[in-house]
Amino acid sequence: MFTASMAAPFPAFQMPEPERITPIHSASAAADAGDESSDQESVRLMLRVKEGDVKAFEKLVELHQNAIIGTCARMLNNLDDAHDIAQEVFVRVWRSAPRYEPTAKFTTWLFTIMRNLVFNESRRRSRRKEVSIEQENEDDLPKHFADHSVPGADENLAKAEFHDALDRAIAALPEKQRIAVILRGRQDLPYEEICTILKMSLPAVKSLLFRARNELRNHLATFLGESIE
Repeated sequence: MFTASMAAPFPAFQMPEPERITPIHSASAAADAGDESSDQESVRLMLRVKEGDVKAFEKLVELHQNAIIGTCARMLNNLDDAHDIAQEVFVRVWRSAPRYEPTAKFTTWLFTIMRNLVFNESRRRSRRKEVSIEQENEDDLPKHFADHSVPGADENLAKAEFHDALDRAIAALPEKQRIAVILRGRQDLPYEEICTILKMSLPAVKSLLFRARNELRNHLATFLGESIE
């Protein structure tokens, strides 16, 4: 059983700067093979954790903490909250270890734990009627200033502004659309795995992503001053 005295299994979380999200992504066959190998390694480690192996747990956290923190950060648009949720995800992994059975991909199981915690946090925020994401993080948003003396500065500024607009558009999506876009576009998860995590059918997930991508295109078209046919 996990106790406060067993805090040692948790390495210090280094909060990563979330990478940009590409809403539409297709994984290669080589990547799929790598994912399968990675999942086998994660299951092997988790079975060792089930036996109380602290070192295996540390390795498991090291392998998956960036993906969990990055996804939480995109869902909540707050790095501190993402850190807290990610920590709780791995606490639950440790506590659940004695009952763990490899009946699904490890990442499916892990992201399902994360989904529950993130959705609970989102609902807590909703009940508290917190300020909007844009207002809450206004002071944290990067301020972009073009240096016209540097070649390509204007282009880099435009790209940075576009990515900021994309991040804001994703943050404005409804909860399930947002997590589906992140899991598919950033984490490269296959549709079937997203179905399991969200407890939705394949047609429902594809419909969810279709609506989300249309909404993103509309947001970005407004930002770029273009029209969507």
